[in-house]
Amino acid sequence: MASESTSTDPEATPHYPAGLRIIAVYKAVKTIGLIFIAIAAFRLDEQESFQHLVQWLEHLQLTESNGMRWSLVHLLEGMGPAKFVAVGIVALVYAAIFATEGIGLWLRKYWAEWFTVIATGSLVPVEIYECVERFSWLKLAILVANVLIVIYLVRVAMRPREGHGSQPASSRPSGA
Repeated sequence: MASESTSTDPEATPHYPAGLRIIAVYKAVKTIGLIFIAIAAFRLDEQESFQHLVQWLEHLQLTESNGMRWSLVHLLEGMGPAKFVAVGIVALVYAAIFATEGIGLWLRKYWAEWFTVIATGSLVPVEIYECVERFSWLKLAILVANVLIVIYLVRVAMRPREGHGSQPASSRPSGA
């Protein structure tokens, strides 16, 4: 009986940091957001939908943000509907990367820790540039979150690990 209780002892199972689950959920949220952006971009590829959006923005009465509204209208008109296909494809590529990271972390895959470090870390210089060029609190929050994720994952990925499923001979139950 004593050997049965020690085999289910929480200390005998390897510790898996809860932070990895949180990061996996964060990546899932980003994936879902990018899928919605891609869907919207693909729908704006249709000339009728594009024109409807531009007309809606032109008639929108926002006195506080009139300049921003007209800048957006001119930007959209300059891009034209065909450019939104590229936006949709890029959004889907990033969604696939974030989904791979999130699923790998959720499934406790060691490779996913390093994949996320590389993928997230490679975007930090771009995020720094964006914060310097066009500062916003949201951009700063995303930058800080991603830097903290990279630091955390490097620390987690570098922790000592035992072989998967293998136990030292001294800790194996006898007669099992």
